[in-house]
Amino acid sequence: MSDLYEEYFKAPESSDETEVSARAHLRDFFNANREQVFFSRQIEVQNEGDYFHWITNRAIHDLEGEGSIRSEWRPLRTGTSLKLIWHKAYRFYKRSANQLVSLVEEYSDPNIGGSLGLHGETMVLEGFARTRFRMMGRDANEYEGKKWRETNHNLDFLFERDGVTYGIEVKNTLGYMEREEFLIKTRLSLSLGVYPVFVCRMLPKSWIFELMQAGGFALILKYQLYPWTHRDLARRVREELNLPVDAPRFLADGTMNRFLKWHEKHV
Repeated sequence: MSDLYEEYFKAPESSDETEVSARAHLRDFFNANREQVFFSRQIEVQNEGDYFHWITNRAIHDLEGEGSIRSEWRPLRTGTSLKLIWHKAYRFYKRSANQLVSLVEEYSDPNIGGSLGLHGETMVLEGFARTRFRMMGRDANEYEGKKWRETNHNLDFLFERDGVTYGIEVKNTLGYMEREEFLIKTRLSLSLGVYPVFVCRMLPKSWIFELMQAGGFALILKYQLYPWTHRDLARRVREELNLPVDAPRFLADGTMNRFLKWHEKHV
């Protein structure tokens, strides 16, 4: 087990005390930020170091129920909706709410939001190529005579080095990927005889532990990656919404070195 896993990605504990702690933490947070409007995903991401997203979401729901905070759903131009939340004492919240919605609509515009997934794949492709991995497949569901037939899913990449092949799935999103997809992509990789690898901004610690038990690896980026051409928007999202986004030109050497260190175990 690597040092990184030992320090952070070990199997976590979850209990009723954790939910009580999350409610108390968020209650204090909203009391300290009485004249700000937030949205639920924003609060989930900001607190993911201490609580799973779903724990934070339940705490938000509980605080609504007890009347500590208020909320409303705002439709976005993309056709989706955004759940806004604020302290119950914030009477004149609408101007702040409108400013927040405006920025969220800007970064979720199809011309930007729709390109982030492809950009994440491009960054990963360059990172693996730079560290001398050979691409054996893209959008792949078969390898060396083995084919996945249970669902219509595939893997973003197959990379090989030193005789070892990895099934790579990339998720350049703020939220966690879907649990069902995570399980399917893990099984898909194993059925093809390759090691499952997820390159994500973040995954729940418990999922990372499951992946380790299956022989796989989570390459956690911590940041959602924006194209360099959108670095100003990334800066505004980071500074105004306190969300982990960045616009690097390429994956940092330290990021790929984490994977290389794990790869060396299989050579």
